[in-house]
Amino acid sequence: MNLSSKNTEQSNRMAFRNKKTIQLQCLVICLSLLSSLLSAIAQESTNDWWKRTTVYQIYPRSFYDSNGDGIGDLRGIIQKLDYIKELGYETIWISPFFMSPQRDFGYDISDYYLVAPVYGDSAICDQLIREIHLRKMKIIFDLVMNHTSDEHPWFKESTLSNKNNKSDWYVWKDGKGKMGTRPPNNWKSMVGGSGWHYNKERKQFYWASFLSFQPDLNYRNKDVKKAMLDVTRYWAEKGVDGFRLDIFNAIYEDSTFSNNPFSFKIIPNEENPDGFFQKAKYNINNIQSFEFATELRKNIDQTGNKYLIGEVFGDANILKKYCKYNGKPGLNSVFLFKTLGTTFKAREYRKLVSLFEKNFEAPFIPTYVFSNHDRKRSISRLKNDINKAKLLALFQFTVRGIPFTYYGEELGIPQTNIALKKGKDPMAKRYKRLPQFLANMSKEAINRDGCRTPMLWNNEKNAGFTKGNDPWLPVTEQYEKLNAEKQNSDSNSLLTFYKKMLALRKSIPPLHSGELKIAEEYCTSKIFAFYRILESEKYLVVLNMSTQTIKLDLPEGETLLLLNSSNINKLESYGGLVLKLE
Repeated sequence: MNLSSKNTEQSNRMAFRNKKTIQLQCLVICLSLLSSLLSAIAQESTNDWWKRTTVYQIYPRSFYDSNGDGIGDLRGIIQKLDYIKELGYETIWISPFFMSPQRDFGYDISDYYLVAPVYGDSAICDQLIREIHLRKMKIIFDLVMNHTSDEHPWFKESTLSNKNNKSDWYVWKDGKGKMGTRPPNNWKSMVGGSGWHYNKERKQFYWASFLSFQPDLNYRNKDVKKAMLDVTRYWAEKGVDGFRLDIFNAIYEDSTFSNNPFSFKIIPNEENPDGFFQKAKYNINNIQSFEFATELRKNIDQTGNKYLIGEVFGDANILKKYCKYNGKPGLNSVFLFKTLGTTFKAREYRKLVSLFEKNFEAPFIPTYVFSNHDRKRSISRLKNDINKAKLLALFQFTVRGIPFTYYGEELGIPQTNIALKKGKDPMAKRYKRLPQFLANMSKEAINRDGCRTPMLWNNEKNAGFTKGNDPWLPVTEQYEKLNAEKQNSDSNSLLTFYKKMLALRKSIPPLHSGELKIAEEYCTSKIFAFYRILESEKYLVVLNMSTQTIKLDLPEGETLLLLNSSNINKLESYGGLVLKLE
């Protein structure tokens, strides 16, 4: 071989090595990018846990009494965690159990750092957080940031004079008239009547958005804001995964304290807080409340991946501002209470979902709630029809959104009619002179005791809620039929169906993470249908929201669930299905 051939061969070998080296480097870079992408996807998936979760609300006073005093407690919740876990829920929201005079059963807080003795103590609270996390579940505290109890040390000090360290911690104003004993303006509280209450010590009025013993905090005072942000950080750092924020739309009032304009509207509702013959222009949904939502988000993000959901009222445009304002992220989500007033008909539910999808498109996400501690039990609004309740569960756990279940909803616990004069609820006491027949005509409960009756565990005395003689509220009369123990052994029960739906949602990513598209070709006045889609997977959900049998011509696919029917192309009364399309 001559010298020229050797040089050529060496050059070829070197070029080959260089090519292989470049290919290897490209492979390493690609693998590195793929790893980073997968890590980012995993991180995004972890960060968005709240979008995929299912939430079970506990009203602690009524869930399970561990010591026989007739009142549910934190230890009782711990003893029943496996029940919630086995149902399939991933997150637990617990109504307030902080130190409180209990005049509004926990929504009147006198110390944000201590547990009310009737529910337990700090050690038991810490154990509750640990036990929930041991079961790979999340815990959400119910936090009342808008107001405190009038027995909170802050308020007690604030009432002493207008020149002390806490004098400006609440919303105080001089009254009108020669003696200053007329309210500063015409603002009405959320429950009717003036929200202004005269304090003889200060000779001034304080503002209360809800009840008279729940004075509103003054968030224009930077010390108040810091104190409340410190509360959220304290519990977040203790391991709490998020907060449900009570009447968050009342956090700020207009600084001019102008009179609200007149309105013909009598009763406020989910979409419009106006009522009692005035527009709630200056005391609800203030711009600074939207801004505070972004401040709260920034503060809580420093403690980890937490979830914030607000109890707010207004139209969709207003509600969305609590989630994002001036380009800044705010609350993760808000309750969309329009669900509570939507008639159980296909066209109405189609409108509801269309509205939510339009206004809370990704990356926002709707919430679906049909019962809570303030509203009539869902099954009672469905006229105690178990088949309707099952179809509602099928809808709730397949539609795009975060589903919330109020304790006992999975059992079909009905609303209990408790007379206003016998009510323990402060709302019942406020309206005790209202004729009972008028209260019974109301669409929503004036006496909230009726939706807070004890959980039904078994067919023993007091439905197994307490070993004591006197539960704090009467047990539902149908407990022998509806209790969890009985339903758990019945393959056709509402409880069993809830388990089935929760398992289905959890096992199929498109149901908890996919996009939603209304299946217009199947929708009628009686049928509501929609697709859930994620990448190449596509599922069809069909609901017959009528008493009639409806014939369908559905595409080929695998039937994953068939409710109240035996043929997917012939859905019987309140029948439904989930179909995996080919």
